[in-house]
Amino acid sequence: MEKIEHIGIAVKNLENGNNIYKKLLGKAHYKIEEVKSENVKTSFFHVGANKIELLEATSPDSPIAKFIEKRGEGIHHIAFAVKDIQQEMQRLENEGFTLLNKVPKKGADNKLVCFVHPKTANGVLIELCQEIKT
Repeated sequence: MEKIEHIGIAVKNLENGNNIYKKLLGKAHYKIEEVKSENVKTSFFHVGANKIELLEATSPDSPIAKFIEKRGEGIHHIAFAVKDIQQEMQRLENEGFTLLNKVPKKGADNKLVCFVHPKTANGVLIELCQEIKT
């Protein structure tokens, strides 16, 4: 793993979240993107070399809607940048971690992603991110 790529924060309302984080960070978000496969709309802020990703559910049965219903708004996941997501997935499986998807899928911000089950990471949902090269 190379670095923390972003911290994902679940919000009920993306517009309100954007206003709060604009005030907090002193700058506006640089991108809003919908990820239909996850039923989520995202907004990204740069914070130095890292990013904050706000996530709003676009469907009541989305993972973000279920997370907010169970835990409320707040930190949803920590994402790590990796050079080779397939290799990192294999390494983590060999180390005993449970992956939530068997193959990487397209995520927000031009990334291939895979999630590690929180039960195998001390209750923290971990996301692996690899830049999609075009």
